Amino acid sequence: MPAHFRPADFDVTLYQIGNNLDHDFCYQTALEHPGVVVIHEANLHHLVADLTIKQGDWDAYLRAVAEEGDEQALEYAQRVRALEVGPDYEGLPMLRRLLERSSAAIVHSGWVERELREAGFQRPVAKIHHGAWIPEASRLDYRQRLGLDESTPLIGIFGFLKPYKRIAESLRAFRRLIRVEPAAKMILVGEPHPELPLDSLIQSLGLAPHVRVLGYQPIEEFVGYLAACDIVLNLRYPTVGENSGTLMRALGLGKAVIVSEVGSFCELPASICLKAPVDRSEEDHLFEYLNLLVSRPEFRRELGARARAWVEAECTWPHVARRYADFLERVANHVEIGAADEDAHLPDTGRSTSAEAVAEAPGVQVEPEYIRSWAPDQAALTYVETHLTRFEKTLAITPPGGADDRILEMGSYLQITPALKERLGYGEVRACYYGPSGKIDHRTVTSSSGEQFNCDLELFDAERDRFPYADDYFSTVLCCELIEHLTADPVHMLAEINRILRPGGHLVLTTPNLGSLRAIAAILEGYHPGFFPAYIRPPAEGQEAEARHNREYTPREVARLLVDSGFEIALLETGPFLEEPKPEHEWTKHLLARYELAQELRGDGIYAVGRKTSRVRERYPSWLYQ
Repeated sequence: MPAHFRPADFDVTLYQIGNNLDHDFCYQTALEHPGVVVIHEANLHHLVADLTIKQGDWDAYLRAVAEEGDEQALEYAQRVRALEVGPDYEGLPMLRRLLERSSAAIVHSGWVERELREAGFQRPVAKIHHGAWIPEASRLDYRQRLGLDESTPLIGIFGFLKPYKRIAESLRAFRRLIRVEPAAKMILVGEPHPELPLDSLIQSLGLAPHVRVLGYQPIEEFVGYLAACDIVLNLRYPTVGENSGTLMRALGLGKAVIVSEVGSFCELPASICLKAPVDRSEEDHLFEYLNLLVSRPEFRRELGARARAWVEAECTWPHVARRYADFLERVANHVEIGAADEDAHLPDTGRSTSAEAVAEAPGVQVEPEYIRSWAPDQAALTYVETHLTRFEKTLAITPPGGADDRILEMGSYLQITPALKERLGYGEVRACYYGPSGKIDHRTVTSSSGEQFNCDLELFDAERDRFPYADDYFSTVLCCELIEHLTADPVHMLAEINRILRPGGHLVLTTPNLGSLRAIAAILEGYHPGFFPAYIRPPAEGQEAEARHNREYTPREVARLLVDSGFEIALLETGPFLEEPKPEHEWTKHLLARYELAQELRGDGIYAVGRKTSRVRERYPSWLYQ
């Protein structure tokens, strides 16, 4: 146990327990200072053996077996000590000591929960999905490394290459596949296991021209090779209920995945993966699944898209962390918890329980005529007509407010500002614009129906000045068509927005999409991809020049900017900006499909909503600042 760890200083202690020596200090500390244990698999025999037998401490191993099992188990352990047999890894899970000392448990599957209950554990158990990454990696870059073009079918097996991962069965099924699809290739990425003669197996099956063993890879390369694959095999038998970080990464990358129909994998939604039985039909199923996924790429892509959507909705680390926090809070406060505290039954804490809550909340549809009615003259009406689609979409994604809620519209022309009060229900509406700090313009606008709206327009420089508002003041901030104009320090603006938003408050950000179909078509045909790259003509003397676009963003960049600035992504969409997408840009979809590049988020405008969850994480993110 680390010398600085003082359990009494904490409300509750959480231990991550896995079945290998990497978890030795967690296991030992959990025995000495009980807390809540995360049980990744319903068996710790390998861990106990690593802590005792591999350290030459046979007496400790026998004591552990005596505490965990019966006389028969102890007699068997004596034979293990005499080197007559190997440890009974499957028959004796070695869970009892840990469970008897633990106050509660978290598992990733109902399968493991049932094993804990059968082992006699009667304290609270929460089933919470294994946390998942949404990794970023280039499929085409890593295919280039492998010498493969965009259309070659590529199957991958990842992780420690142990026999129980059904590698021999996979290779035999793959041999049948190349008889119908000779171009298919396979990679095996991970450290080979000494009990699996991998090279001789590949040679004996005649697969050397089609299979490459890449061995152990650092995590960045590991994820890159995952991205290169069309299909990922994540098989195992026997199983003790373990989940797989590799599997979650593959699903997060939107890959078509085949798993074994055993243990916790049975609980995965049927819509996101294919499940192969581990009986005599296993090889036949593997071949048929591989042939289906190779011959029907549209089905393969749809399966992967559903997998990624499931991970984004259910398994991202922020989503999982909230469920952990809710359960641990109840344990620490001794709140009564049922025997099966499923993640779907966690309590309503009064705050948003998922990033998708804003996306699912009913938006307010503001009728176009109401927006038009606030244009004071023909020039303003022309502008409103040009941007009407964007105005409607922005109001639709803005969370509605109440009498006690405050909202700030940045860069306001006072065109949709009245709707924030009269249609979305905010009790206080503020507006701001670029100008000398400290100056306030008192503005009154009148609609075509005679309705008046009064608002003070506060002036300051969003990239340099401290915003003239108190900490945690607003429920919502609108930053629409502003960030692309900034020239020096956009995160200063995001940091100030973070400061003035209350915890859990929302930032609505819209901006042109540099990754749209229109932009792709433009650059491939030799034109500038920016939505508005033009310089502004020098104004007449005494007139102020309009601010041109300085840097436009892609949806992924907007997402990274929000996360770096202390927000979680509640909504990220693209759609029409000034007008509907033009049919002549549709040819770019065929190009994207051919190279299996993402076709989503290709509209002309980016519409994002971030929810404040922390302070700014990266003041100068390296992807944005030199």
